[in-house]
Amino acid sequence: MERLLNVLATLSLAMIVTVLATVRRAHIRVEYSVSWLTAGLALLGLSQWPGALTWIRTSVGAAEPASALLMAAGGIFLVVLFRLSLRISGLKDANIALTQRIAILEYRLESIDEKVKTPAAG
Repeated sequence: MERLLNVLATLSLAMIVTVLATVRRAHIRVEYSVSWLTAGLALLGLSQWPGALTWIRTSVGAAEPASALLMAAGGIFLVVLFRLSLRISGLKDANIALTQRIAILEYRLESIDEKVKTPAAG
């Protein structure tokens, strides 16, 4: 189990460093990096505090600590993915609204253009 926790600590540190590097290079926005950094810190905390893993194992009734670790990591990533799904849904709605506003503006511009091109009856 000790080796598994060491691997988890190494992977979570690698994830934290990678996220920070991508934020620095502006490949990921800061508001999205917070979720990934929080997930990395939570996994690092689990790997360094075996008491938390024991508490999770007894709370969920898992037979092995590795099972509890897998459940905790899966839960953490489900929360991150759910948060990102909410953001994507909001962006899709905003994109639809923006497309509709552009279509309305194009219609108005075409109407004005037709009025300018046709001579006024007089």
